[in-house]
Amino acid sequence: MRRLGVTTFIPALIPALVPALLLLPSAATAAPAPGPDPFDDWRETVVDADQNFRGLVAVSKREAWVTGESLSDGAARVYRTTDRGTTWLDVSPPASEGLSFRDVEVTGSVTHVLAIGPGEASRIYRSADGGASWTESFRNTDEDAFYDCMAFYPGGRRGLVLGDPVDGKLQVLSTEDRGRTWSLLPDKGMPASAKEFGFAASGNCLVTAGRSAFIISGGARARVLRSDDRGLTWSATTSGIPAGPAAGGFAGDMASPRRGIAVGGDFEDADDTTDNVATTRDGRTWSAVASLRHVGEDVAFVRGWRYAVATGDYDGSAGSSITRDGGATWTRVSKLGYHAVDCVSKVCWAAGSEGRVGRG
Repeated sequence: MRRLGVTTFIPALIPALVPALLLLPSAATAAPAPGPDPFDDWRETVVDADQNFRGLVAVSKREAWVTGESLSDGAARVYRTTDRGTTWLDVSPPASEGLSFRDVEVTGSVTHVLAIGPGEASRIYRSADGGASWTESFRNTDEDAFYDCMAFYPGGRRGLVLGDPVDGKLQVLSTEDRGRTWSLLPDKGMPASAKEFGFAASGNCLVTAGRSAFIISGGARARVLRSDDRGLTWSATTSGIPAGPAAGGFAGDMASPRRGIAVGGDFEDADDTTDNVATTRDGRTWSAVASLRHVGEDVAFVRGWRYAVATGDYDGSAGSSITRDGGATWTRVSKLGYHAVDCVSKVCWAAGSEGRVGRG
């Protein structure tokens, strides 16, 4: 997506509870059914103010990884915490000046980081020792290619990477050996997708659930594409989120191969949030069901398929919202927004601009 644009062990700033984070509904509003609220006791830390964090993975209540790009044309960074965010370790790959780390995935003991951009700016780094050392497992050599987001299937042996169209079709990289090597899949099974692309807003324009993979797209068409054969063939359906040159679905999450939520908006008009949430109940048909009061850059289920959190922060359109009914209705719980959110064991992590990381 071409439109979006420390010491070795640094102590995180002392977390402070954001007092205005939880905005309660008015007395006239019926209280929603009880459910997990990730914004109870939410805390925010500035890890590295020079970084714009868009990559995030929540491994456990204690462990999370964030990846970013420098706001001062410096090095892209990767940070890891294993103590609930009290301290963050800089585990960045070497020679990362000028790169943009937009996605991070952890499968077992292996971590993968995706750098995005045209030509050789698109790269994948792999670490099997918690970021102590890295190998470059892929470097793009096609000047027309631009990779956006990455996802692995359960178990971590197989994974996919989504790229913008080349010769009128979206590109997909595949690995069958835990990310040690990557190969470009043939595009015979990819529907025509000229001027359609994945947004590298949060690393979640490509997600997996069980044996299925899902692409959330925007641009000329806003669709959700599904593959049940590890990326060889794809079926496409309109998401219902309005399309546009910088609009469409930005990210999604699947509670199962049948239940999912996609969020998006318009980066050229971030205040236009009409119909920027779509859901599915069968994993194959999607429809726009709601509108957030802010841009939707990422979404994550908290538990099951009913409870989820969506967030975004772009050009003055910022906020975080929760749903307790599978995405049909949303309550804005904060004016504070992030680029990425991920939840595990009822604990949510979020990452955003100027090095901000939240946990709740």
